[in-house]
Amino acid sequence: MEQSHAEVQLTEEDLTLFYEVSNSIHVIRDLDEMLQNILLRIETVFRVEGASLALHDPERGEFYFIRTVEEEKDGDHNRKKKMRFPDHLGVAGWVLRERKPAIIPDVGKDDRFFKGIDIQQDFETRSMICLPLLTRKGLIGILYALNKLDGEFTERDAKLLENLSGTIAIAIENAQLYGDLKQYASSLEQENLRLKSEVQSRFNLQGVVGSSPAMRKLFGLLEKVIETDTTVLVQGDTGTGKELIAKVVHYNGPRKDKPFVAENCGALTESLLESELFGHVKGAFTGAVSDKKGLLEAADGGTVFLDEIGEMSPAMQVKLLRVLQEGQFRPVGGSQSKKVDIRLVAATNRDLEEEVRKGNFREDLFYRVYVFPITIPPLCHRREDILPLVEHFRQKLSRRFKGQPPRFTPRALDLLSRYDWPGNVRELENEVERAMTLAITEKEIRDEHLSPKLKAPSDRPVSINGMSGATLQQVTERIEQRMIREALKETQGNKSGAARSLGLTRQGLLNKIARYNIQV
Repeated sequence: MEQSHAEVQLTEEDLTLFYEVSNSIHVIRDLDEMLQNILLRIETVFRVEGASLALHDPERGEFYFIRTVEEEKDGDHNRKKKMRFPDHLGVAGWVLRERKPAIIPDVGKDDRFFKGIDIQQDFETRSMICLPLLTRKGLIGILYALNKLDGEFTERDAKLLENLSGTIAIAIENAQLYGDLKQYASSLEQENLRLKSEVQSRFNLQGVVGSSPAMRKLFGLLEKVIETDTTVLVQGDTGTGKELIAKVVHYNGPRKDKPFVAENCGALTESLLESELFGHVKGAFTGAVSDKKGLLEAADGGTVFLDEIGEMSPAMQVKLLRVLQEGQFRPVGGSQSKKVDIRLVAATNRDLEEEVRKGNFREDLFYRVYVFPITIPPLCHRREDILPLVEHFRQKLSRRFKGQPPRFTPRALDLLSRYDWPGNVRELENEVERAMTLAITEKEIRDEHLSPKLKAPSDRPVSINGMSGATLQQVTERIEQRMIREALKETQGNKSGAARSLGLTRQGLLNKIARYNIQV
């Protein structure tokens, strides 16, 4: 049976086998598919009942099968998950220690053989060759050829399999590296998309449209808090732009180079919100097939924006309080806490003080969140910002149009400025988008392109007392002067606001002010 290695001659079948295994390295990138092809070829060429392969897990001190004999026979892919055994047992343990092949003609006469593996995979081993899979990093696994069908294993079989094992080890290592690279590339791609999205969404104070007194007051508050790590509570009606303000705080503050993540606390159930914020460990609940990093961990060093924080359940309020007090959280199903460093920006359209009185919101969490409150005024309280916002949205949406996007006529702008906008900035943006879509083939956006709700008439009563005997032109001029002065008084000298209330363009109002020599 014994021959010197020099006497081993390669047959045409041997060369074919080497070619096919080598080709697997370059052609097949999927690890399972590659191993299936290799092991099937080994069974055919070496005339064995089966071939299998186990990889080494040095951290757990175990071998685990990634291809078993029974799996090749019946396709039981679930079986391999249970096929693990300590790395000091059996022939595999001996090969791990000695770093050389083992040829066993009769396993019943070899003390190294571990019967437990046969019991696990419901297979009777009679003879085997067991070889180490070695790379520059060391032993990565074990290759088995089991139950020679014709005669006994020869030195030639051992030598050929030994040569093949090196090629197979490289193939496995390459496939693993390829899988790691694909995962890393996918992760980089997702991170790149996230960063691009964040960069495109970065805002500065000048990027928030508004010049009304209420917005100037808000800007003053933002300038004071931006450079700190103070928790901010943004209050305001739905659609006022609370997340926009949160982004202003983040992207102009000391954490601007770190992640910004946002979550709506009212959009998810308690269990889903907990998993989203804190992450979970594998097996924590049905469907938790792997560990998942939560938003808090993903935002470490950056800012977390929690919208509708008043919708949080009492249990979630307790867990959030721990994060704010101790800088720690525990993933769902986890046994160990993790540290995290975040800045919190919260938002609500509820009166949190009232919610505390009702017992719906924890008082201790309220004082953690209500550190620096900022209130965004509704759009109906800052009408002078409506037309600048309309132009801002028109420019923002202009990329959808070829050439110059359509412009709003003065009449359309007047209707937009007079409406109360209960849905605030979000409703206004939707209206601008709708109107531009309807007028996509035209140069102007007219009143017929606007929603019917904007077209309700608005009448301003005008008194002509004390004007008897005056001509129609004189009455008209006096009424114009009085209305202009009243409008300027109401808007505290803001010409743009006065023009909108009068249904004029700003330039039209300036012309009349000059004509009547009105002192502003």
